[in-house]
Amino acid sequence: MKLRTTLVASTAMLAVAGVASADTMKIGITQNNVGVDSYQTTYEKAFIAAAEENADVETVVLDAGGDVARQIAQMEDLIQQEVDAIIIWPTNGEAVIPAVRKAHQAGIPVIVTNSNIAEAGFDFVKSFSGPDNITQGARSAEIMCDKFKEMGIEDEASVVHITGQPGYTTAIERAKGFEDRLPEVCPNVSVLDTQPGDWNREKSQQVMEAFLVKYDDIDGVYAGDDNMGVGALNAAKAAGRDGIVFVGATNFAVGYDAMGAGDYWGSIYQSPVDDAEAALQTAIDVLGGKDVPFLNYFDTPKITQDNMGDFTKPVF
Repeated sequence: MKLRTTLVASTAMLAVAGVASADTMKIGITQNNVGVDSYQTTYEKAFIAAAEENADVETVVLDAGGDVARQIAQMEDLIQQEVDAIIIWPTNGEAVIPAVRKAHQAGIPVIVTNSNIAEAGFDFVKSFSGPDNITQGARSAEIMCDKFKEMGIEDEASVVHITGQPGYTTAIERAKGFEDRLPEVCPNVSVLDTQPGDWNREKSQQVMEAFLVKYDDIDGVYAGDDNMGVGALNAAKAAGRDGIVFVGATNFAVGYDAMGAGDYWGSIYQSPVDDAEAALQTAIDVLGGKDVPFLNYFDTPKITQDNMGDFTKPVF
């Protein structure tokens, strides 16, 4: 571990947390797109707060704004600053691999957070810290199937699927988990269509509006997160289409409120605070020489209208 007492200035820097000292660990993070949704905004705040509470940590906190080229430049900037470790929330799981490899070659351990990079880059990463997104997608399929069985329509139901940002590992894995698991638990349910909503509520509402025009009979909607799911719900409400089962992943406050109102059936409970704190702790553990699992998952349980009282309302 390399120890430094000063922080090199960076034009890309958005925030610095922690005060440097003789034994400070300097940890850089480049995030995906803080402004795109409240989960990522809350994650950044929690990450900075956790770093500020640790006198041994100094952080350089950067945001790629969803731009792969900017994230690659930020990785190079952090390498030039000779940080002790880099945490990356990838904008694209394939495209960032050369930059991750460059950090590895420079002797800087890389921790991937929230959304993993593609498998071709695993040799250049110390650990992934985040949710098991394939399991999340599978659990969402189970939530939907169980509801269809309760309604007695498991042999005839049709669903549409709104995915996250194309090329983004979380979107790919949640879609795979859902698409692989649904035919196992509800083999007669058909998936009518799949379109990306890019994690954006307004775009997802537009996608759902098009689905509603194209398909007369939609029994369920699976969205890769609640932000998109509520966008789809808003479209259905505006069109007067009742009786659709909405299931998401990453339970947002808007999804929690919609469940409370009886409009949105279920989701997957995931905390951005836990996510951020786990990523920082993983980096600290790696620098401390601790044995850290390569896939360092935290649990993300099912949440529906039936058990939502067991969970606090998300803060994002």
